[in-house]
Parts: sequence; structure tokens; C-alpha cells
Amino acid sequence: MSESWFAAHALLPTGAARDVRLQVTGGRFTAVTPDATPDGARRLPGVVLPGFANCHSHAFHRALRARTHGAGGSFWTWRERMYSLAGRLDPDRFLALARATYAEMALAGITAVGEFHYLHHAPGGRPYAEPNAMAEALREAARDAGVRLTVLDACYVAGGLDGSGHEPLDEVQRRFSDGDATRWAARVAALHEDANTRVGTAVHSVRAVPREEFETVRHVTPGRPLHVHVSEQVAENEACRAYYGTTPTALLDDAGLLTPVTTAVHATHVTADDVQRLGTAHATVCLCPTTERDLADGIGPARELSDGGVPLSVGSDQHAVVDLFEEARGVEMHERLTERRRGRFTPSQLLEMLTRHDRIGWPDAGRLEPGRRAALVAVRLDSVRTAGSDPAQVLLAATAADVDTVLVDGRPVVEGAEHVLGQVGRLLVDAIEAAWHD
Repeated sequence: MSESWFAAHALLPTGAARDVRLQVTGGRFTAVTPDATPDGARRLPGVVLPGFANCHSHAFHRALRARTHGAGGSFWTWRERMYSLAGRLDPDRFLALARATYAEMALAGITAVGEFHYLHHAPGGRPYAEPNAMAEALREAARDAGVRLTVLDACYVAGGLDGSGHEPLDEVQRRFSDGDATRWAARVAALHEDANTRVGTAVHSVRAVPREEFETVRHVTPGRPLHVHVSEQVAENEACRAYYGTTPTALLDDAGLLTPVTTAVHATHVTADDVQRLGTAHATVCLCPTTERDLADGIGPARELSDGGVPLSVGSDQHAVVDLFEEARGVEMHERLTERRRGRFTPSQLLEMLTRHDRIGWPDAGRLEPGRRAALVAVRLDSVRTAGSDPAQVLLAATAADVDTVLVDGRPVVEGAEHVLGQVGRLLVDAIEAAWHD
């Protein structure tokens, strides 16, 4: 089946273009023609961009929004609240919450999500009858919400790290763990890919996975994405130095886990040597500015990383906000505050961060050009936020509320700012209430 779409403005690999006709056949762009005429094509409002890639998500964290701010708190008190939520979820509640969260992402222009998945088992660590029941819930949720999914299944073995070594798992963390990397690898081997789902791996962090387990991790799903929480907290760096005598990045690098398919998530407190190692390995860093500021993590060295040859992507992580415009804009604005200079990243560089589908296993997406997956976002230029904006600079003005239309592999998932599932707000309310209900 072939269909044509027409946009007055579009951001193509060559830059901003006018009067663009996009031909879609079999879920892919077969022609992208600027300076064209509509000729009966379906019109898209505003400016059309490639579909966004959310490269770091914990779907169940969506139920924490505006529930963790009492009496201030810290990352560690936030984590206590998160653990409380994690202890309540079963596959059915997890499915409902992930479905609603992914639908919220689609409304924000996200067409693919990398789900950093560590909520594996029943409370106490008991495996479900289907060992990957929670991952299967994610698969179903993404399919229902109309977004592509990459399950980044996380190895989680230890409860923490200090100067004396790795700590045992606590009661809630037993849900996250298979006991060791070998059993984790066996469970991951049972996950399968399909037209809408890719499988990758993750090391939760150097706190949660001892160095002796790294070799096993390295041989699971070779060539597929490997994501790792890296240097999110100063305390993580201090513990790693105290026990291993080096930084988390160096520990991973020396074990052979920094490669072109590796993404270091956060990298907020990396050193100059860490940046060099990441650049030499051609690894990516995924920045999550709204989470990093919500949790008071700090501001990562985005410009230093980019100048060091490290590609950057973005993610909404704990979903304090589901708005990748804000994530990309946050990268630029944090740099401006740190360096007291504007224009640290160009709008086209910010768009590249938003569309790094290759970092979550979809290298054939992320650009409006023939042969690519037909995933796009139409952003209105007549809202109170975007009115008067140069289409090429819309990322500095728009929010998720300005998304009008979203196509995923040629299928309209959002039209007129309405999701195919209906009232996503109601889905979220119902799923979050169920998640917290005893």
C-alpha cells in the first residue's frame, strides 16, 4: 500500500525544505521531494521532523511523577519511593502502566523507545511461570501504543558498592536479579525479536554488577545495543574508586565493554580521561536533563563529550517530563548556564540527538529520506509557543503539546493531537492508581 503526505515545511538531512511531498510504501519512505505540489497527498500541519528516539526509559517510573518531592529529599530518598512502587507491580499492572506511558510518548513525537528493563521477577525474586513475563508486558504495551520498542534487559547482581566491596541485594532488589550473570544471560536468550521489537542488553551500573561478571555480559547479544548507567552520582564514582581504584568508565573500558554499540547513560560526573575513553571507543552518551535536574544529579559535560567524538542521544528516563523537545533543549540550556555562552549546539545538532534510533537498534530510522522507516512528527507552527518561529529553529520553542501528527512506519498513531487509544490521560490515571493500590 502506498500513500503520500505533504508538508509545507520539513527538516531533511540537507536542512530545512519547503513544500515537501513524502511517498510511503510498505512502511518506508520511497520518495522525499522538496518544492513539490500536493497532488492529492494528505496534508501535514506545521513543520515535519523525523520521529524521535527515546533512548533511555524506565516505564514504571512514570507513576512517581509529582509523588517524590515531599520534604525535599535526595536521589536516595527518591530511590526509596521508587523501590516501594517496584514492589507493588505485577505483569498486568506493569502492562497497563507501560501502555499508557508509551502512548504519552507517542503524543510527544516519540516513535521508538529504549526500555532499560530491570523489573524482571515477582517480589522476593521468584521467577514468573513465564520467566520474561514482565518483558512480554512491555512488548504488548509498545505494540498497543504504536511505538517501536527495544528491550534493554539489565543485568543486576549486587545491592550496591562501597569501599569494602559489593553489598547483598535487599528485599526489593531481589526482583531485579537473576542471581548472577550466567542465569541472566540464559533468561535473555529466551527473548525474541519481532517486527516491532529489538532486544539489547544493559549493565545496570558498576554498583550492581561486579567486575567478574562483565565477561559474561560481553558475550550476550553481540553487536546489539549495550546500555549502562555511568557516573550518575558522585557517590558512585567514590565507591568505584574506593574498591576498584578507578572510575566506572575506565572499569568498563578495561573489561572490553566500551564499544561502538555501547551507550553510557548520564555520564554526569565523568573525568577528562573518561571522555577520551568514550570517544576512542566510539561509544555514545545518553543525556537525560529533566531527570538529572529533578534528582539533583548535576550537569553533564555535553559539549566536552561531543568535542571528544562522543555522539549524544537523549532520554526521558524517569519521566518527570515526557517531552524530548525539553530534553534536547535542556542539553543546550544547561551548557549555556555552565559556560555562560549561547549556541553551544545548533538546532540541527539537537535534532540529531533526538533521532538516534541507531543507538537502540533501529539504524534504518531517524531521517526523512528514501529507504528509511516512515516515522515522522508534524509540529504545529501556530500555537502560542511556536507562532512566528523559524521552522528550522522550532526545537528551541516547541513542546510536546505542539505535536499534531505522528507516523510510525507509515501508520498514523497520533492525528490532530489525539492518540489512537483515545484519552491517554485517563489511561494514565487508571494505571497509576492501580499501581499504588494495595
